[in-house]
Amino acid sequence: MANPTTRTRGTGSPARRTMTAAARAAAKRAARQQEEATSGRTLLVEPPADGWEDPPEPAPFEDEPEESAPSRRIGRNVVTAVLGVVLVTALVMAAVLGWQYRQGRQAEQARGEALAAARKAAPVVLSYDYRHLDRDFARARALLTGHFRDQYGRTTKTVVAPTATKYHGVVKATVAAPTDGGAPAASVVSATPDKAVVLLFVNQVTQSTRVPQPRLDLNRVRLTLTHTSAGWKVSGVDAL
Repeated sequence: MANPTTRTRGTGSPARRTMTAAARAAAKRAARQQEEATSGRTLLVEPPADGWEDPPEPAPFEDEPEESAPSRRIGRNVVTAVLGVVLVTALVMAAVLGWQYRQGRQAEQARGEALAAARKAAPVVLSYDYRHLDRDFARARALLTGHFRDQYGRTTKTVVAPTATKYHGVVKATVAAPTDGGAPAASVVSATPDKAVVLLFVNQVTQSTRVPQPRLDLNRVRLTLTHTSAGWKVSGVDAL
């Protein structure tokens, strides 16, 4: 007696059907991953178990070599030398300006001192009285210096004194001044800290037995003065 055959719609056991469905699902996932890769989507890649290897360092460019140590030293030396020259130049300029400023201040001070000394000395040096010549000449020599002092002594002794004694000569000099009482007519022509030239207008009244009436002489006199340890002294007199 033959056994009847029973037919079913599915073939295989339930386990086999499950494996087949899993394979189809895996195939679909693989297809989707391939589509995502080709469409430009980012895939997450798991790192390998031993880690990623570091990329090699790039080699230096051969056409741009690094600056050598001697070149750097030369550059620093040049910069140092230039800065040194600039500093020395600035110091020299400052010294020159300071010297010029001091010279200007000293010259201005010399102008005032020399002018005052000239106004005081001119009446003494250019005056005398036969009745007391030695006293007058001694007072004048105290205001003189240098070769002019010696020249004055010789001239007064050999020329002025004998003439004044013989004719009873009297000369009185004053620095001209305005009638309204202004400053005497004197001005500084030039001045340095050690030397000055002063121009004065001097009135000299002369009396003697040879002149019946007192004579007034209006003179221009140039006095050269030199600065000494004792102050400003007359070192030259010129009648203009």
